[in-house]
Amino acid sequence: MQFPATFNDLIEEANQLELYQKLIFQLNKDFHLANIDLDFHEDTLPSSLKLVLHETVYKLIQEKFAEYLNLLYIIDVPEKQVKALQGNDTIKLAEDVSLLILKREWQKVWYKNKF
Repeated sequence: MQFPATFNDLIEEANQLELYQKLIFQLNKDFHLANIDLDFHEDTLPSSLKLVLHETVYKLIQEKFAEYLNLLYIIDVPEKQVKALQGNDTIKLAEDVSLLILKREWQKVWYKNKF
């Protein structure tokens, strides 16, 4: 199975399979497990999801790095992929990590739905 490579592809596939709300639920679940106060409403637009997730990851990197690492651990974002990102620009890093988070969460939702 080839998983989506971009945010737009991911959202398009989630909508086609009618799993977008389950993706939101999975994000909320893992953020709560990481004790990060972020709660997306099930009707959150994809553009809002992307923006709020990016802002949250950026703030975690800047202000609460231990919580950021804990979040990545709980979501199970592959360490190899995070280390491969360029860390020169924190805004770009937060955007890339947000996409990795969404990809991993999508994998969980897709597998649960498929099997």
